[in-house]
Amino acid sequence: METHEIIRRFTDHFVRGGHTSVPSASLILDDPTLLFVNAGMVQFKPYLLGEVPPPYPRATSIQKCVRTGDIEEVGKTTRHNTFFQMAGNFSFGDYFKAGAIEHAWNLVTGSQDSGGFGFDPERIWTTVYNDDDEALELWRKIAGLPEERIQRRDGKDNYWDMGVPGPGGPCSEIYYDRGPEHGRDGGPVADEDRYLEIWNLVFMQDVRGDESPKYGHPPIGELPNKNIDTGMGVERVAYLLQDVANVYETDLVRPVIARAEEMSGRRYGADPVDDVRFRVIADHARSGVMIIGDGVTPSNEARGYVLRRLLRRIVRSARLLGVHEPVLGSFAEVVRDAMAPSYPELVTDFERISAVVRAEEDAFLQTLTSGSRIFDTAVTAVKKAGGNQLPGDQAFQLHDTYGFPIDLTLEMAGEAGLSVDEPGFRRLMEEQRQRAKADAAARKTGHGDVSAYRAVLDAHGTTDFLGYTDLTSSSRIVGLLADGVAVPAAGTGTEVEVLLDRTPFYAEGGGQQADTGVLRGDGFAVQVRDVQSPVAGLNVHRGVVAEGEARLDAEVHAEVEISRRQAISRAHSATHLVHAGMRRALGDSAAQAGSLNAPGRLRFDFTSPAGAVPDSVLHDVEDEVNAVLLDDHEVRAFTTTLDEARRMGAIALFGERYGDSVRVVEIGDYSRELCGGTHVHRSGQLGLVKLLSESSIGSGIRRVEALVGLDAFRFLAKEHVLVSQLSEQFKARPEELPERIGGVVERLRDAERELEKVRADAVLASAGALADGAEDVEGVALVAAAAPDGVPGNDLRALASDVRGRLGARAGVVALFSASGDKLSFVVATTEAARSQGFAAGKLVPSFAGAIGGRGGGKPDLAQGGGSNPAGVPAAVAALRSAVRSAATG
Repeated sequence: METHEIIRRFTDHFVRGGHTSVPSASLILDDPTLLFVNAGMVQFKPYLLGEVPPPYPRATSIQKCVRTGDIEEVGKTTRHNTFFQMAGNFSFGDYFKAGAIEHAWNLVTGSQDSGGFGFDPERIWTTVYNDDDEALELWRKIAGLPEERIQRRDGKDNYWDMGVPGPGGPCSEIYYDRGPEHGRDGGPVADEDRYLEIWNLVFMQDVRGDESPKYGHPPIGELPNKNIDTGMGVERVAYLLQDVANVYETDLVRPVIARAEEMSGRRYGADPVDDVRFRVIADHARSGVMIIGDGVTPSNEARGYVLRRLLRRIVRSARLLGVHEPVLGSFAEVVRDAMAPSYPELVTDFERISAVVRAEEDAFLQTLTSGSRIFDTAVTAVKKAGGNQLPGDQAFQLHDTYGFPIDLTLEMAGEAGLSVDEPGFRRLMEEQRQRAKADAAARKTGHGDVSAYRAVLDAHGTTDFLGYTDLTSSSRIVGLLADGVAVPAAGTGTEVEVLLDRTPFYAEGGGQQADTGVLRGDGFAVQVRDVQSPVAGLNVHRGVVAEGEARLDAEVHAEVEISRRQAISRAHSATHLVHAGMRRALGDSAAQAGSLNAPGRLRFDFTSPAGAVPDSVLHDVEDEVNAVLLDDHEVRAFTTTLDEARRMGAIALFGERYGDSVRVVEIGDYSRELCGGTHVHRSGQLGLVKLLSESSIGSGIRRVEALVGLDAFRFLAKEHVLVSQLSEQFKARPEELPERIGGVVERLRDAERELEKVRADAVLASAGALADGAEDVEGVALVAAAAPDGVPGNDLRALASDVRGRLGARAGVVALFSASGDKLSFVVATTEAARSQGFAAGKLVPSFAGAIGGRGGGKPDLAQGGGSNPAGVPAAVAALRSAVRSAATG
């Protein structure tokens, strides 16, 4: 049974059972505890936590997931994967244990002819939480399982919670017996390779406290509504139903290995070492394409760093298989073709995905080149010292600083006849992991206390947003908070959070800044400074009571600051136009990666794997956008289904979560995007869009900043005044200014170079006098003197070398000092004859450095440094003289 058929049957089974089919969420959600979505329940957290009323009592989904904790183990075993698909069914206060068990049993053991998976009931085992007698009896009653095939396990295996205080509950897991050839008898508690877990049913019924029931601590209460959260591993079910050895040989993964076989000329299954490399390629290629598909680009931080590791491990594995030409683009094509039936967006967005992987591969190949040079230097040093092992800290530096994979280091070291201190490398890697975990734990915010907001939501429902059409409204205060606590009233000067039954105020979101304004009631006013939505569906107005006493349940007149809203709306509409213009100029790879819509200005971030955007392209985009303004297109917003919006070609933003019903914003036929923000009514209302700059903000991510409307006009007016002033100053027409100014700059550079030459010649002219003034210190010619102030370091070195040369065959030491303000530079040089007597420039520095508050060092023939006490030069000269005398007579 093909994987896409498994997915179809799962979805159909639960839709027939009254569940709403919910599309997979993006791998990137706004959750501070997660880099990537790692379980099917993540997108349903607000419903399971009771933060938001669920829009349906039952749901089912096939969620794409990425787990990155075991990247280093991928390929070494057949169990570890980074990307996988989690099929799940969810009940929000509807059915509970009996319903979950019945649904799962009917699908798992139902005949394939009737739409089930057709697993042999006699080979199914289950586990239940230690004291969950109810689940055990339900398995006996509903499935007819004998008690010997239902095993009890402790909380570490069969209790689920989120790792923080909140909902939790016992689990029941479904296992399939693969047969005695895969391990010993005794059920899952004896051997989880033979008895393979395929489905986990979580009975969410408890409220856990600070300590988890996973470790024997009792729950602190029961949930008012009991929920069901289940997860079935699609890939695991696929390899069982396809009768292959592991997930790497299933229909959606094996094609990547086949492509790697074609490119390398090697065969999967012929060599255990090569097999690891084949599996790494297959797993990481899927993960990389899916992650890029959801808008992540390679970088050195967070998600981007994980993606970079995955892609670079593919390239490294391919090289170890003997493939040295580019590979990522080819593997991405295979993943696209395999996964497209379930994720058609991979086809429509493949140009961008392909551009990202190719750019990253080019960058990594350069890294391999530079890393190889560092590696060769390290190998030479080890051999010169008579060693036969590359130190662990050097292997770690190659990995951490230069991105050089440890496996490649091991292989290259072996070719060079060296081993690698792997324990030392692993120790440093583990220390880094622990630091990362500690950092992540420090940043992990979990779920803040939103109980006060939820109380308002439960009592009064969601906020009715009127802001698309109205900038004022008559509203009622349904929630009033001070310092996060609900209060009946708040007096003048109090910082408050006000929740209204209806509001024209836009809450910050989608890159658009929040509205500001005022709430006026009978005898009081609240100045609104910010609006946020900490709980979906609620607009929270944050500000200060400007006069009187604000009261709960009071009627207010809500007024948005009109000029600010209009300026922000112009900026938001301009962002849509700039996005459309960039995609027209650069292709679909120029996808929005972030934005800021503020009064009169915008910031637009977008993916650009090819690097900087040429000025000519920016000028063309600016002209095209302003032409759209002149055409004065209608700006239309309407609601439709997500599928219909995609059919119309509406652009969806990466990482955004969309429901079945979406809002589309059209600007004529030029731009069409899914958007919840506010906009102008016609494009001509923008007035003017002026692109100010384009720059890099990370690997593959560029940023354009622009001004809109009156702000753009004012900017151009200032530029006009500046150009007029320059024209007057240079006595040239505006179009002649670049050439005229360029000529002046070039003449200045020529003058600076000539001045520098004159200064250097003047410095070097003193070399003869300094050499002639050398004093004899026990047979050593010593030149220790202050050079002219402000001599640059290069000139000071040149002068010292010239003086040394004039000393000829004599044993000589030269020390020159040059002050620049309260700083001091020095150079020490020795002749060959002095060095043969044991005088080394670098070793002489400590003898006088203390007198000038300095430090430095270098080689035996030349050393240099600096100090912070120019007044100490005479004492330094005396100290050096004494050191030379002692060394000459000693």
